[in-house]
Amino acid sequence: MDWMAWTGPTIGFFGVIALMLAGMTVWGVLVPTVPRQGFLPIVTTRGDRLFISLLASAYLHLAWLAVTDAPLWGALGLSLVLIFVVLRWG
Repeated sequence: MDWMAWTGPTIGFFGVIALMLAGMTVWGVLVPTVPRQGFLPIVTTRGDRLFISLLASAYLHLAWLAVTDAPLWGALGLSLVLIFVVLRWG
């Protein structure tokens, strides 16, 4: 992977997303998803809620960078809470 100049955090980021997708695939095979409506204004499946939460986390990180000079650990913590809330109650 030298030609791509991947850093440790980049590898970790894409590794976590790959593990999330693999976990959701296994979970979907073992327990088929049932569309439901939570606090989101649309009917969603688990995969939909994962996608929405990943997009929201990306926007949250961009907003964090635009508003503050603080390290991204705060945005990461907020994103983890956001992902949990959307996956659980979204």
